[in-house]
Amino acid sequence: MANFQDSFLSGGNIDFIEGLYARFLEDPGSVDASWREVFERNDGTGRPIFNTKLLEAPTPAAPEGKGKGKANGAAVQAAAAAPQAPAAPAQDIGLQSKVDQAITAFRLRGHLRAKLDPLARPRPQLGHVADVALMDENHFTPKELEQAVECNNVFPQQRVRLADLVTRLRRTYSDHIGVEFMQMLDSERRRWLMKRMEHSDNRTPFSVEEQRHILTKLSYAEGFENFLHTKYVGAKRFSLDGGEALIPMLDALLEVGSGMGLKELVIGMAHRGRLNVLTNILGKKPDQIFSEFDGPKDPKAYLGRGDVKYHMGFSSDHATRSGKNVHLSLAFNPSHLECVGPVVEGRVRAKQDRGGDTERTQVMPLLIHGDAAFIGQGITSETLNFSGLKGYTTGGTVHIVINNQVGFTTDPSDSRTSIYSTAIAQMLDIPVFHVNGDDPEACVHAARLAAEYRQTFKSDVVIDLICYRRYGHNEGDDPSFTQPAMYDLIRKHPPVRALYAKALAEAGRISAEDSDAIKQRCFQDFDAALTRARQESQFKEPNALEGLWQPYKGGLLKNAPQASTAVAKATLRDALQKLATAPEGFNVHRDVERTVLKKRQGMLESEELQWSEGESLAYATLLSEGYGIRLSGQDSERGTFSHRHAVLHDTQTGEEFTPLRQFATGKATFNVYNSPLSEMGVLGFDYGYSLDVPDGLTLWEAQFGDFANGAQIIIDQFIAAAESKWRRLSGITLLLPHGYEGQGPEHSSARLERFLDLCAEDNLQVCYPTTPAQIFHLLRRQVLRPVRKPLVIMSPKSLLRRPEATSRMDDLATGAFQEVIPDAKADAAKVKRLLLCSGKVYYDLAKARDERKDDSIAIVRVEQLYPFPQDELANLVAKLPALQELYWVQEEPRNAGAWHFMFPRLHDLLSGRSQQQTVKLGYIGRAEAASPATGFTKTHDYEQQLIIEEAILRGPQNGR
Repeated sequence: MANFQDSFLSGGNIDFIEGLYARFLEDPGSVDASWREVFERNDGTGRPIFNTKLLEAPTPAAPEGKGKGKANGAAVQAAAAAPQAPAAPAQDIGLQSKVDQAITAFRLRGHLRAKLDPLARPRPQLGHVADVALMDENHFTPKELEQAVECNNVFPQQRVRLADLVTRLRRTYSDHIGVEFMQMLDSERRRWLMKRMEHSDNRTPFSVEEQRHILTKLSYAEGFENFLHTKYVGAKRFSLDGGEALIPMLDALLEVGSGMGLKELVIGMAHRGRLNVLTNILGKKPDQIFSEFDGPKDPKAYLGRGDVKYHMGFSSDHATRSGKNVHLSLAFNPSHLECVGPVVEGRVRAKQDRGGDTERTQVMPLLIHGDAAFIGQGITSETLNFSGLKGYTTGGTVHIVINNQVGFTTDPSDSRTSIYSTAIAQMLDIPVFHVNGDDPEACVHAARLAAEYRQTFKSDVVIDLICYRRYGHNEGDDPSFTQPAMYDLIRKHPPVRALYAKALAEAGRISAEDSDAIKQRCFQDFDAALTRARQESQFKEPNALEGLWQPYKGGLLKNAPQASTAVAKATLRDALQKLATAPEGFNVHRDVERTVLKKRQGMLESEELQWSEGESLAYATLLSEGYGIRLSGQDSERGTFSHRHAVLHDTQTGEEFTPLRQFATGKATFNVYNSPLSEMGVLGFDYGYSLDVPDGLTLWEAQFGDFANGAQIIIDQFIAAAESKWRRLSGITLLLPHGYEGQGPEHSSARLERFLDLCAEDNLQVCYPTTPAQIFHLLRRQVLRPVRKPLVIMSPKSLLRRPEATSRMDDLATGAFQEVIPDAKADAAKVKRLLLCSGKVYYDLAKARDERKDDSIAIVRVEQLYPFPQDELANLVAKLPALQELYWVQEEPRNAGAWHFMFPRLHDLLSGRSQQQTVKLGYIGRAEAASPATGFTKTHDYEQQLIIEEAILRGPQNGR
């Protein structure tokens, strides 16, 4: 038997074979006799081996480097082993074989011959790619070019003149658009793209009015940049000069998308062209942008606040020419390139969930990238990776890469290994369009096709807009320092608007006078806007407290409204009963049955709750009150420490049961997702989700708190700073398992010190709860208060099941979250040493103190570190008349944890006491260390013993 993997029927030819087979079914005589033999063979029962259903079966695994795609495995094997049919005349078969090879080559490799660079520099030699030679001018003789051949559906008709076929293939795949799509495994999408591209020469036949519209969009794009360049000389604006085709592309995308159900577009982009997009697509008044260049009248009002103009977001309603409205949102973005991508995806998913957009056609994400950033930043692959996962999909993103063909000063040869900056997108089964930025009609055509593709297939799609950067990275930079040859070409190169206007005039479509009139009108509009801005500043602070956000507040928390978080005991008991019960006939894992369900049944008798029950009851009661909950993270369904088991799995059927979904009321839903192995991307997504769900609880859980390191950019630039920079509020909640238990340097510390270093202006809440009641009230407070601040929780590991770390059900039915938990056992009159601490070290301290029966020591838990509970601690200290020593006790090294945060605040707290009541302030904990924790259990135990002994028996020792 022949090896079918190496035969003519392998993956690379499958579209050709499917086309022949479709013709055979309509008219067997229309295909060559050798193919009829293949298609007519049966399996011995009269059933044809080759049929359309079998064509959908996947090809058996091929050796590396062999055929790709979908094919009929059984039919291919049988056909490859079949006797050769009588040969057709050698001349016909030989020529058709050359034709078929050329068609496949153009579809597969045509992009390598496409004229994509506006600067017309020669492309790298690709002689090592075998298929490239099949597209050469001399592949066919002049005589062959005049013959009629099978066109494999390139034309609607079956046979065409070969010269016409080659011309169409070159225009389709090797002109100003090059397309990578043949690697896609989905043959339906490949055929859809082929038909759209080949039957139109990969062009749109624009009317004169449409061409006038494109020219006008280009004129405003160029005019805006030229105006800023002359009126604000040297000011940074990260201009779009060289890539102005982006503006008519975005306009076209909105036109096509709105005709296919699009109602809202959320855009994420970095600096390049951002101001241009703001004014020419989102409709932000140029008056306002000019006023932002001038700055606020009172600079003192913005001390430490605000952000540069090319980071700011905006939203508006865009009216398409067809009369439909599309709401546009441009996300705020810091200088950390690409990190806005997952934030945009999260926002889109939240909008889709809220609006019931289950088809994901009404709200769409658009991400605009730079070429160096798209390939260079790892968060790109994280975001692409979760694009199809159930907890994160948004139904496809349109990606546009503004390809300046240079990073800041770095040539592509130094910034990537691949031919294209879009190579990272090949991890998905999606098409990539490469388009010459100097051909605006090709750019608009690619945008229209991409929008149609996304709305049809709910899939990502990439457009690589290959252009150039007329000025340096910013307008104060001289790019000729590092790219002298490139910028010599750019200085001589006409702008795209001028090239297009000339082409239209030469074609007799739009006269040069009309083009000049459009250009002049643009200048007049911008000049009038500048006059208005100079007469009266249009500078405005962003206002994010509109729409859904009207009921919520930011600012300082001292006088923030409170809310009752207690829940009636009967309600709690009913909820716990449901959480302890699986459906009839559901086969629960025996260990889960014992450690979760039966344990909860026992808690109904004892009313003694552990951490998991405190957390789960918080979710259950919020859901029953109409508040939705989203929790995601690595292994969050079960919980890294097997404490949550939010999703139960039937051991026989694999069916899932999520107990908390029983409590959802109204539009509230409970969703818990095991995330991909990503921190930065997933936290960015969940942060974005929280921006559009102020009336719910959005949580991200780290597998270990240490792993939040991988999301530090999202934490620094969005979570901690967004309210100060952009007035954006968020209630995102971070669950970060933290605690020193001898598990080594990467499984001990959630880097509490880093979060405390970020705290200012009540921007964050940083809490370290130690009981089930505390987590219950804290999570409920996060939703029920009309305040929206990110909440960082140092969540437990060993405390999840520690016998002392329990709460009575009555503690949930009464009271509230305690920012400070006093020592209930201490006699205030006898206390000489006050130990302040957070977290699990409390239980070790309390055990040692109680064993010693020392009533001169009080142990107080600071459960909320920020905002710092100054008044509560001051009142507590004031009630200790015999106090002589106050120590901060922590498990973390001295240079980590909360000590450096607490010291100045505790010093201030004690400074008000009289000299006769002087109190010694000190630290007890591990010595300074470069690594968060030791990797040896015995060493850890020894260090922990020293901390307890110093705190309870001796006080601080030298050097600690």
